[in-house]
Amino acid sequence: MAKVPESLELPVNDHTDKSLDRDCTTLSRHVLQQLQSFSPDAQDLSALMNRIALAGKLIARHLSRAGLMEGVLGFTGDVNVQGESVKKMDVYANDVFISVFKQSGLVCRLASEEMDDPYYIPENCPIGRYTLLYDPIDGSSNTDTNLSLGSIFAIRQQEGTDADGSASDLLTNGRKQIAAGYILYGPSTMLVYSIGKGVHSFTLDPSLGEFILTEENIRIPNNGSVYSVNEGNFWQWEESIREYVRYVHRTEGYSARYSGAMVSDIHRILVQGGVFLYPGTIQKPEGKLRLLYESAPLAFLIEQAGGRATTGLVDILDVVPKKLHQRTPLIIGSKESVAKVESFIQNGH
Repeated sequence: MAKVPESLELPVNDHTDKSLDRDCTTLSRHVLQQLQSFSPDAQDLSALMNRIALAGKLIARHLSRAGLMEGVLGFTGDVNVQGESVKKMDVYANDVFISVFKQSGLVCRLASEEMDDPYYIPENCPIGRYTLLYDPIDGSSNTDTNLSLGSIFAIRQQEGTDADGSASDLLTNGRKQIAAGYILYGPSTMLVYSIGKGVHSFTLDPSLGEFILTEENIRIPNNGSVYSVNEGNFWQWEESIREYVRYVHRTEGYSARYSGAMVSDIHRILVQGGVFLYPGTIQKPEGKLRLLYESAPLAFLIEQAGGRATTGLVDILDVVPKKLHQRTPLIIGSKESVAKVESFIQNGH
């Protein structure tokens, strides 16, 4: 056989092989690799993550066209169960998750901060053993100004039959979550998730229509210079939180970063280190964030990356809610940065 001319030979290149292998690692494949199994449970979780990815793609596409289509931006005129004005994008994103999971056959219930009660899919319930909890659009105030937004999600396995439709089995601590993560709609669309085996990020490749592996086993730095908090609420906080903010103001090296979309701020802290705070106020010590739809999923993720999440007094994942829409203060991020905030809350310094 004639030898292939040297100029046409394709030498083995480890870097190229690794790059191609990463490019071929889709989200659903990655879940199976993480679980090292093709068992029914592993395939279920892979399929569920694939449906979440589909919801993210649909929402990202809608957001990219928002300024070009009529009736997409602005408020609906309604108020949700939280007493907040509902934006049209909130409704669209919520409907996307419902439509996507109606077709899954795996999810019996969806619970969202946009709905008073869980949404049941009767045709799925005989076999659907899972519940999706989610915040369809995090950072709604950014919608009409073309700034970053996010979606937050968690998956739980249904316990019992829920015959009375109360979904009382969801009123358990966040350690019962079997998966959690977020989708970030920014310059690129990213999906970050954990199934209890580290934290991994994926970026949507529009040319392929797939979320492709970006980074595995992300570890949050033990400390960081970023603090992220809405200082417009300064005079509404307890003195301990105000004193912490005064401390970072007079200490060299800290940088304030706050975007109005928690997913965006948390992603920065996951990568760079630091702390995100959304404390309660004197009038509303329970805080603003929803435990089941926002705080617990993000706490699950950050703990898997080596960070911490707390109310200031107790770990978020140990909080047992008394109702589906329970709120909680949140301090989350690098271990040492969170501990510094806790020291002010618990000791005053």
